[in-house]
Amino acid sequence: MAGIALGFPVLKLRGDYLAIVTLGFGEIIRIFMNNLDAPVNITNGPQGINRIDTVKIGDWALGKPETILDFRITGPEKYYYLLMVIVIAIIFICIRLQNSRVGRAWEAVREDEVAAKAMGINTRNIKLMAFGMGASFGGVAGCLFASMQGFVSPESFGLSESIAILCMVVLGGMGHVPGVVAGALLLSIFPEVLRNVVVPIQQTLFGDVIVDPDAIRMLLFGIGLVAVMIFRPEGLWPSKVRKRELHQSKEPQA
Repeated sequence: MAGIALGFPVLKLRGDYLAIVTLGFGEIIRIFMNNLDAPVNITNGPQGINRIDTVKIGDWALGKPETILDFRITGPEKYYYLLMVIVIAIIFICIRLQNSRVGRAWEAVREDEVAAKAMGINTRNIKLMAFGMGASFGGVAGCLFASMQGFVSPESFGLSESIAILCMVVLGGMGHVPGVVAGALLLSIFPEVLRNVVVPIQQTLFGDVIVDPDAIRMLLFGIGLVAVMIFRPEGLWPSKVRKRELHQSKEPQA
């Protein structure tokens, strides 16, 4: 419902303008929830919401450790396996949608909305369906995140998180599910590996001089992203259609 409600005001926007407006709406909602502690306390404001229950099915609680066949499984391990199952299910749904009539309509609207409308596609309903589908995936992930952490606060949903997710999609390859998965894995693992490399180099070169390793790490990270956007604008693992679009072979001159 939230995704569809957001989709109605921005139906006329396309491309970069649509991305900027959706990111702006995300910040508006975060600030709104951050101030929703007065006059009636609903979200507890900047203090966040704590004591969130874990997922329960009867007497079985996902966050509590258990021993099964002499193997002890902790709460975080249970959540890990549940998240893996949900991720695989969502990937399967996305691949099936991509090869379906709805997926082809989404691709047509993305490439040329006017031509798609001329071919009989109801662009309004298709775009609202995309907003609703994306928001539903985000809602499931948010519920699991809250139940696993037991606490949520506005700091967990800042603009940097939205930008990181957008970078995962752009870097991996827009319109290609395996490419997006690869981009997510790369941007999740690479910064931590880079942190382990930057700190020893800093200690060797600067000694006791305090240099923020996170700043150096983000600088190198930004340089890498800019290089990818210049030399691989379609992403590291693009779909065949998008690769053909951005790397068309030159026609032989007469």
